[in-house]
Amino acid sequence: MPETVEIGLGRSARRGYHLDEIALVPTRRTRGSSVVSTSWQMDAMSFELPFVAAPSDATVSPATAVEIERLGGLAVLDGEGLWARYDDPAAELAKLGTDTATLQRVYAAPVSPELLRARIAELRAARIRVAVRLSPQHTAELAPHALAEGVDLLVIQGTVISAEHVLAPDTEGLNLKTFIADLDVPVLVGGVTNYQTALHLMRTGAAGVIIGYGAHLGSTTPEQLGIDVPMATALVDAAAARRDYLDETGGRYVHLVAYGDLTTGGDIAKALACGADAVMLGEPLAVAADSPGGGNYWDPTAAHPRVPRSIVVDLWDEDRPTLEEVLVGPTADPSGERNLFGAVRRVMGKCGYSTLKEFQKAELIVTGGRR
Repeated sequence: MPETVEIGLGRSARRGYHLDEIALVPTRRTRGSSVVSTSWQMDAMSFELPFVAAPSDATVSPATAVEIERLGGLAVLDGEGLWARYDDPAAELAKLGTDTATLQRVYAAPVSPELLRARIAELRAARIRVAVRLSPQHTAELAPHALAEGVDLLVIQGTVISAEHVLAPDTEGLNLKTFIADLDVPVLVGGVTNYQTALHLMRTGAAGVIIGYGAHLGSTTPEQLGIDVPMATALVDAAAARRDYLDETGGRYVHLVAYGDLTTGGDIAKALACGADAVMLGEPLAVAADSPGGGNYWDPTAAHPRVPRSIVVDLWDEDRPTLEEVLVGPTADPSGERNLFGAVRRVMGKCGYSTLKEFQKAELIVTGGRR
């Protein structure tokens, strides 16, 4: 299949691949799961699992952040979510169903810098790594409060992000290159869908770049904005940008975190093989009994006051697993949606790789159309 196809006279488009259009090819040598390591490190932080919990109020609260840390991952609290808007966010969560208008009303309350600092202090008191997400539009306003209280990782995340966020005329935008240069903490920034933007964000000094906009079952970004870059292609392009940046800087490595179209252990394994160092998961965690959303999932775009870009997804299951079963098992569910990282360890062994860096070199094959 050609790299580009002609879609009309004088206009061509690239052919992209989703994760479910590719598959992994085992090698001649296999390994037992006990000799496979899924650990990874970003800046000075080491993790047992290549896993970051997406900053959704449906899945990350101060309590679940502690549990996710215990299981080997990193939870990102939404610094503009309900925990930074209400003294009692549980009461507001109880009001939410699957209606977007209700979601918008609940999220219409202003973000309180004092509450944001209080939540960060709560996480620090629990002695876990503290990661907080801010949108590009509000980073300049809220980041000083988060940084003053003490975070281990600052996440600057939007549907699509660039190295310089331009606002209205006579309004100062967010220049990530100058902003990140002045920080003493690592920054994870995204989402990104192409080589050039990934390279530009690496040049800002970011420790990691988020690839993807968080596509999930309830995403309406393709319908609202026409944006839907296939994850496999986006990751491979970003990995190429990382190689070029590595050569450009003489050895500075920037981590790639895949976010979107990830629901099973097989999806996660293919994302890692395409070049991701870790994955950011939201929707797969919402089914857990521990998650604060009560079986519903939404991301920050769902509550946008003018142009929401996802809906609330009802994932209720009477047999709700724990976060531990979802992430590391054991489980009796053969669907691939539980014991996600047990499956990753198994496929790494079957493909003959013992570390994540080695696994990024796994052979890939195109299988055809989407399921």
